[in-house]
Amino acid sequence: MRHVIFRVEKERYGLPLSAVREVVVPPERFTRVPRAPPAITGVMNLRGRVVTVVELRQLLGLPDGATPPSRVVLLDRGRRDLGLLVTDVDGIEAVERVSAAPGKLTPAIRGVARLGGLGVTVLDPEGLDAAVVALFTHSK
Repeated sequence: MRHVIFRVEKERYGLPLSAVREVVVPPERFTRVPRAPPAITGVMNLRGRVVTVVELRQLLGLPDGATPPSRVVLLDRGRRDLGLLVTDVDGIEAVERVSAAPGKLTPAIRGVARLGGLGVTVLDPEGLDAAVVALFTHSK
């Protein structure tokens, strides 16, 4: 199955190509959402559609990094538009086998795979969506 491979700092992640609508350069500024959880960067206008943008680093509980995000990976979630702010996108690769990830898993992580001798954390689109919804339900 083909996956979009992207990075958060030096860590590599993948999402099934079928779950990704497109990759775009983020705007200079996002419109902040009042009282939104810290992982929500804000919203952006993309060709007349309002897209909620989430800092993937914060959603996954990763430490702050030195490299600023340079891409938004837009998920194909039906009527809801969701963008993941990432450091960069490496391309599209075939991921043959996904193994269970060691340690404590979150619903957003499906497992790990080897790609070109390096590890890739494979994310679950439904799990990411559920994690974003949980941000809003737990913040109240």
